[in-house]
Amino acid sequence: MQPLSLSHMSIVSSLGAGQDATLDALLTGRGGLKPCRFETATLDTHIGEVDGVEDTRIPDDLANFDCRNNRLAEMALHTDGFAAAVASARERYGADRIGVFLGTSTSGILSAELAFRARDPQTGALPSTFSFATTHSTGSLADFVRLRLGLTGPAFVVSSACATTSKVFANAARMIAAGLCDAAVVGGADSLCLTTLYGFHSLELVSPTPCRPFDADRGGVSLGEAAGFALLERAAARPAPGTIHLLGAGESNDAHHMSTPHPEGLGARLAMERALTSAGLRPADIDYVNLHGTATTYGDAAEDQAITGLLGTRTPVSSTKGYTGHTLGAAGIVEAIVSVLALRTGLIPGSPQTLTLDPVLRSRYLQANEQGRLDRVMTNSFGFGGSNSSLIFGWAA
Repeated sequence: MQPLSLSHMSIVSSLGAGQDATLDALLTGRGGLKPCRFETATLDTHIGEVDGVEDTRIPDDLANFDCRNNRLAEMALHTDGFAAAVASARERYGADRIGVFLGTSTSGILSAELAFRARDPQTGALPSTFSFATTHSTGSLADFVRLRLGLTGPAFVVSSACATTSKVFANAARMIAAGLCDAAVVGGADSLCLTTLYGFHSLELVSPTPCRPFDADRGGVSLGEAAGFALLERAAARPAPGTIHLLGAGESNDAHHMSTPHPEGLGARLAMERALTSAGLRPADIDYVNLHGTATTYGDAAEDQAITGLLGTRTPVSSTKGYTGHTLGAAGIVEAIVSVLALRTGLIPGSPQTLTLDPVLRSRYLQANEQGRLDRVMTNSFGFGGSNSSLIFGWAA
C-alpha cells in the first residue's frame, strides 16, 4: 500500500470536543463515563454521552438532516479547524476530487424511535415530519457531510458494526490508489439510542460500573457515542517534518459467531497480519497497540491470544474504552485519533480504570501511562459477525 498523509483530524466524545480535551483526559486519567441518564433509559450502567449535542443546530438549508447522529457530525466538522482544512484542500484538488468515506452503525435510529412513539394512535402512521432517508438511513451521514463541506467526489457509508470507521481508511486508500480521488474525508459518527442500550443489555454485555478492559473482574462494555474525521491525502515525495502517514490497513471476517469473536482470535490476528504486510513491516516494528479491548470476558481473551501470538508479550498495549466507552461504529476513528496523538506526543496511554489485571491474559497491558518515542502504532477495531480491521500509523520515512 502506498502511504497516505493524515493532514488534519477532529474528534468529539464524552471526553470533550477536540484533540486537546482528549489528550488532557488521557494525561490526567479523567474518564467520560457517567451513570446512564440518557433519554428514557432505566438501566444500571455507565455511558459516554457527549455534552452539547442537544444545543447543536443543523444549518437551516439542511434542516431535514436534523438528528442526533448528524448533530454529532456537525460538532466534529467544526472542531479542531477541520472544516477549514477541508475547504483549503477543496481549493487545491477541486470539490470533485475529494472522496467522503464514512461509517456509522446506529446512524439516526433515535429519530425513528421518537417518531414511533409519536405515531397516529388510530392509523399507526408515523409523523409527516419524520424523514427516514435524511435521518435514520446510514446513507444520511455521507449526504449531510458532503453537502456541509461542499464536496462532490465519490461518497459512501460503511456499516460493519464496530469495525466501521476503521475500515473506511482502507476504503479511502483503495479509492485514491484507483485514481478516483486525490484526497478523502474519512471517519464518521455513532450516537446513543435506546435500541443500542437495551440491545446490548439484552445480550448481557453491559457493565454496571465503568468498563475495565483486561481486568480480572471485567463485567462488560460501557456504551458511548462520538464523532471524528480525518483528511487523507496522497503522500508528498518529500513529506514535511512531523507528517504522520497511514502506513497499512488490514481487514478480515472470520464469521465465527454473530456476537462472539473466534475464541483464538484468528480473524483478529489475520487483520493485524494483513496490516503489517500492507505496510511492509514486521511485528517487532510496532511500538504500541491501541486494542479493541471492550472489557467483555470473551472479547478481551480472544484479542489477547491474537496479540501475543503475533506480537509476543513485550509490545505495550492498552484499551482507551475505559475513558470514552465503546462508541461502536465510531470506535475506529476515535481510537485512530488517539493513536495519532500518541505518536505526536510520545504518550503511551494506560488504562487506570483497570484495577486488577486478569492473570490469564499475557499481553503487556498498561494500567499507567508511559512516555517514550513511538514510530509506528497499530489500532484494532473488531465488530459483530467477525468483521475485523487493523490500521498502522507512523512517521513519514
